[in-house]
Amino acid sequence: MSDSARLQHFDTAMKRFIASRHALGRASRLDEYVLRRLRAYLSRAGHADLTATSFAAWHRRLRHCTHNTQLDWGMMVYRFCLYRRRREGRCFLPQRWSFGRHRPYALPTPIEPDQVRRLLAFAGRRRPGGDRPLFRAAHRLAIVLMYTAGLRRGEVARLRLEDADAQKGVLRIQVSKFHKSRWVPLSPSATRELRAYLRVRAAFVPRAAHNALLCSRTAHGYTPGGLGNAVRDVMRRSGIWSKAPRVPRVHDFRHAFAVAAVRRWYEEGHDVQSEPPSSPCTWAMCRSRRRPITCASCRRW
Repeated sequence: MSDSARLQHFDTAMKRFIASRHALGRASRLDEYVLRRLRAYLSRAGHADLTATSFAAWHRRLRHCTHNTQLDWGMMVYRFCLYRRRREGRCFLPQRWSFGRHRPYALPTPIEPDQVRRLLAFAGRRRPGGDRPLFRAAHRLAIVLMYTAGLRRGEVARLRLEDADAQKGVLRIQVSKFHKSRWVPLSPSATRELRAYLRVRAAFVPRAAHNALLCSRTAHGYTPGGLGNAVRDVMRRSGIWSKAPRVPRVHDFRHAFAVAAVRRWYEEGHDVQSEPPSSPCTWAMCRSRRRPITCASCRRW
């Protein structure tokens, strides 16, 4: 019997569940990824459907993941099974209490401006590979954008050429967290870095090849995971945090951006309670002058 015939009921329920998530306006990309991973395991193991035994065996394969990731993935499958239970009274439903609770996330590791300067200098000295002539410039720009503009790793990886206005120094972040888009103005120094990267990119990548801003190779751009691994490798190889308890996470650049902005507001005598609503996450374009609105949170190094 083929896999499609054996897992027919599972596939039908999965399609209906994903369609219902879309109809409710909820993000289902990760749910779909996890369910397809689960489906692939059931197919390899020869199971006809999800049962307590097959679910326990699949969940044990996640031991290499962190506790919170195991819990999140288990809850995604739980929601899927709960959806099926409401339509199929005898389908398997995991016990909610068996997943446990979320553990506190590790506190961010502070990143100081001098450490960022040294990190950029190290990234600029690395020798580009034969099939990766852009990785040095791409890593440097990714660090600059995350530290000076507070961008998330995925937002940087998903940037396209049309999202970057190097003349005005503005980035367009398309459909990010909570399905929101925003304009992010760059500081003069970050704008210079963007222009320098675009000149290097134009020398190696034909514009018609693809429209990803950051390129891992000349043929395609970065994925969020690939960009995170690349920046993490640069941070680890630099040796800047060799004596620290741990190397900062990639997302700690966003935390460093927020801390530096609040610290600067205090030093400049601003009303900190009224400043956060005008943070870079809510930037807008001035309709009369067609340029980004600026405020005290503009980053420079």
